[in-house]
Amino acid sequence: MTSVIRHLTVGCADPYVLAGFWAAALGGSLAEDDFPGDPEATVTAGAHALLFVAVEEERAVKNGPHLDLQPRDRTRDEEVDRLIALGATLHEDHRNPDGTGWVTLLDPGGHAFCVERGAAERAAG
Repeated sequence: MTSVIRHLTVGCADPYVLAGFWAAALGGSLAEDDFPGDPEATVTAGAHALLFVAVEEERAVKNGPHLDLQPRDRTRDEEVDRLIALGATLHEDHRNPDGTGWVTLLDPGGHAFCVERGAAERAAG
């Protein structure tokens, strides 16, 4: 027998706030039994689940795992603007003049994630 991935776990200072950001970013939902101040909060987005747990001191891991998002119904740049409006901040801009590349943002807890071009943008070249 093998194992399956149950969820990606993220240590953070405020699980409920960070889970709320990611629920909005991914079009997911918070678990019904998660409330402000809880030591953990779960987001379900499609077949994927993210678990946010309270930690006293977050670890900074250079080149650690992160999420790469691909917009479904908008361009990369529209998605970047939407995520910034939700509370993300620009960290690194890797967009190229020919339209390729990606943008690295930080979520409200300071965790890096990337936004790539959408499928329609990739198909167009």
